[in-house]
Amino acid sequence: DKGMFLENPLPCLELKRSFILGTQERRWRATLAHRFVEMLHTKLGKLTRWYTQNIDGLELQTSIPREKIVNVHGSMGAAACEVCGAEMDFGEFCSKIRTNIKDISGDDAEAPSQSTPIDCPRCNNPTMKPTIVLFRSSLPKEFHVRCQQDLPECDLLIIMGTSLTVAPANSLVYRVPMTSLRLVMNNEMVGRRLGIDYEDDSVRDVWASGYTDQSCLDLSERLGWLDDLATMADELPESSADLLRKKLAQR
Repeated sequence: DKGMFLENPLPCLELKRSFILGTQERRWRATLAHRFVEMLHTKLGKLTRWYTQNIDGLELQTSIPREKIVNVHGSMGAAACEVCGAEMDFGEFCSKIRTNIKDISGDDAEAPSQSTPIDCPRCNNPTMKPTIVLFRSSLPKEFHVRCQQDLPECDLLIIMGTSLTVAPANSLVYRVPMTSLRLVMNNEMVGRRLGIDYEDDSVRDVWASGYTDQSCLDLSERLGWLDDLATMADELPESSADLLRKKLAQR
């Protein structure tokens, strides 16, 4: 809650300390789905924008330029002041998290015993935090600006691993032109109330049924990208790497 954070920012930073530092240390790795989107940019040059509701910062492990990524709900992989919006280098922010914020899990013996605020270098308020959108906060202006720029020209919208129940991010589904194709990669039929058509005679909507990683791997195979993925195998989480190795073994 934004009001609670502004009143006392320390509990939020204490709760998120491990998540913040884990993001910087890459304790979690970008998946096959992330790498597939990356290759839409590097191999085809066809990625207009990547709108993500995830706050884990995994997309920042890819080579996709930052300006092509819209973190709809903010990110644990970036830091800014909640009051004035001034950004702070993420490495510097993490250093301050280590020295200023206690570890309530008790795992970090070098963490301080008491927390002290992290001040904004611009406005001096103790309100530096990850850019995650707090309850009762507005979405980033970038989301609205990019939507106005991108959606009228969209010819293919790929929808991955989402329930399509959270507004306004789910509005992208019906804000693209009627001529736009929509590919849904999900293990469930989502977005019917938003107009996605799962009937066999649908002319614009395609459902890739199953887990997103598997669907992205299958598409990568059809596009001839398996060798590219093979070079990234050691960087993938184990579940993604296992899928890739099995696919490569079948060739």
